[in-house]
Amino acid sequence: MDKETDNGTGNGMKPIDHLTRYYTESDEDARLTSRRGRVEFLTTMRYIGKYLEKGMKVLEIGAATGRYSHALAREGYEVAAVELVRHNLDILIAKTEPGEKITATEGDATDLSFFPDGAFDMTLLLGPMYHLYTAADQKQALSEALRVTKKGGTLCVAYCVVDAPIVQHGFKAGHMLEFIESGVVDKDTFRQAMIPEELFQCCRKEDVDALMEGLPAKRLHYAATDLFTHYISEAVDAMDDETFDLYMKYHFFLCERPDMLGVTNHSLDVLRKL
Repeated sequence: MDKETDNGTGNGMKPIDHLTRYYTESDEDARLTSRRGRVEFLTTMRYIGKYLEKGMKVLEIGAATGRYSHALAREGYEVAAVELVRHNLDILIAKTEPGEKITATEGDATDLSFFPDGAFDMTLLLGPMYHLYTAADQKQALSEALRVTKKGGTLCVAYCVVDAPIVQHGFKAGHMLEFIESGVVDKDTFRQAMIPEELFQCCRKEDVDALMEGLPAKRLHYAATDLFTHYISEAVDAMDDETFDLYMKYHFFLCERPDMLGVTNHSLDVLRKL
């Protein structure tokens, strides 16, 4: 739905082709290291840190170029990183520093059969739910992530939220009628169609709740990881350190408020395996 990125029509292309093209042409590290991107990164790390203990084994599924995997490995945790896109995986491997306890594997979030049940204390699913286009695949990815997590362990799942891009790339950028006419957005529900050409699959909290029905997990937190940040991204990038620290304090104060959750571009579901 982001009209600033030319994803093309992709006739004959498979979903992996769209992902490979996008991540080959974009700089995923820069997205999370810019000041605006650090809001999402710092928020996610804050929630991860609530449940990490010394000696824990961590799995990151859909690790991209390793921003989170490397951060945790450099804190001394043993990390297994799984990534579907070979371009991303090569960058992750190249950035591994001596002494990091990190293993990198090419793999799909819907099939983690190379890992046994209950192998990890914490599992991170911070990218795959952005790019799975059927409810069956989404449910399978969640089931696999829970399967490889120990009972009582923590699962962190990231989602793209639909209404922020509706406002930002639809109404603000002037593409809303085009989105509706092309079938990308439903004219009545303003939901996004599940099509790989759009690359990012967006949802609402009620969709996340529906996916979790019947799975052996209890929600600990549901948080907006960037909240207002992308609406005021230039102002956030221009903040001095003192102002940015104050902005983060404000962000953390609000990010779990139910009346704020639909505003964010990204959300984080923190779960405990039962």
